[in-house]
Amino acid sequence: MVSTRMLAGALCLSACIASATGASTEALAEDPLPRAKPEEVGFSSERLARIETTLKADIEAGRIPGAVVAVARHGKLVLFNAYGWRDKAAGLPMTTDTIFNIASMTKPMTTVGALMLYEQGKLLIDDPLAKYFPKFANMRVAVRDNGEPTAETVPANRQITIQDLLRHTSGLIYGGRGTTLVHKMYPAGSADAVRAYDGAAFVDKLSSLPLLYQPATVWDYGFGLDLTGLVIEKITGQSLGHYLQASLFAPLGMTDTGFAVSPDKAARYAKPLPADPDTGRPQARSPELTQPIKFDCGGGCAASTAADYLRFATMLMNGGRLGETRLLGPRTVAYMLSDQLGPNIKNLIGNADPTRADYGFGLGLAVRTTPGVVRLMGSVGQFSWPGASGTDWWVDPKEELVVVYLSAAPGPIRWHYRQKINALVYQAIVE
Repeated sequence: MVSTRMLAGALCLSACIASATGASTEALAEDPLPRAKPEEVGFSSERLARIETTLKADIEAGRIPGAVVAVARHGKLVLFNAYGWRDKAAGLPMTTDTIFNIASMTKPMTTVGALMLYEQGKLLIDDPLAKYFPKFANMRVAVRDNGEPTAETVPANRQITIQDLLRHTSGLIYGGRGTTLVHKMYPAGSADAVRAYDGAAFVDKLSSLPLLYQPATVWDYGFGLDLTGLVIEKITGQSLGHYLQASLFAPLGMTDTGFAVSPDKAARYAKPLPADPDTGRPQARSPELTQPIKFDCGGGCAASTAADYLRFATMLMNGGRLGETRLLGPRTVAYMLSDQLGPNIKNLIGNADPTRADYGFGLGLAVRTTPGVVRLMGSVGQFSWPGASGTDWWVDPKEELVVVYLSAAPGPIRWHYRQKINALVYQAIVE
């Protein structure tokens, strides 16, 4: 380990000038997939180079501190580069083994963990949440007056189920995503919850609050996957981090993914710019994973690298398998990646992420149901779910395309880069 870190330091020094201008650095992370020349899998090298040109200009302009981009097609890696700064204030250049807060990119991993238990007969999609946490048995729902929730409540029409948690139809919403009376009762988001509550206190808090909607009537962003993680802990008798480490991260070779950044890895942990370039508001890592969090929140508290997440995403594209390692059956993955909303559930995905407006939603992630209308290029069947920390990824099964884009840029600017990177990748495909 010491010799590896010394080598990393030497490479950082040799790459510092290039990184300062946004140019790609020599890769430090092990390639997650076999490499190929872009033309061998239908890309144009000239067009693909526009990613570097664009990011270099934006880094120089102070729009983002830096980024790591990984692009694979037909199972071959055609781009895996680092640009800019891991920590601009400290003068540390970005490298491909940089660790990022991935925020809600945690949710699909928690979902896979739950579906493994589903395949083992230990969890059913239709199980009521109250089976695991009885305090959710008699939830109440805020009554609305002219569309606005009031202090008056009525009983929920039915129980919250595991499916509701996985597809954000539970009515247990993120408090920071609205200004209503009900929103103000809830923690703002996953990162805020783990600072204030341990798992038991979190369950007590949410089970005491009114739901914003009747279960299974509205998609609205909330704490479903955080509760799913606690259900996993209840079933397995392990912390979510330990369970996912043994069942998901280790089998896929995701060596830098988890709910804590250890001291020996802290130097590789990406920092955002001190202030948002548009609003001027202070920015910091949230949660700060070099410090203990009160519970492993399955909705938004993991850290990872581009190489690790590319392995995870490729496993999903391959129907639950990476190389010789199979984690889920292909029919289970197909169910996860199918639209779970249907015509009777109001879809508010665009309120959570305008770049995913008009997508459907599967279990733990968005799924594309139309070739047009939405704000991103891609094929029907494309699936993804980004992170509020500035991270993004997607898989386009029709194109056999996997893309991971990681940047510590948590402000509204993240929506700009979700569209920009999407356009830059697709325009480079010529066959």
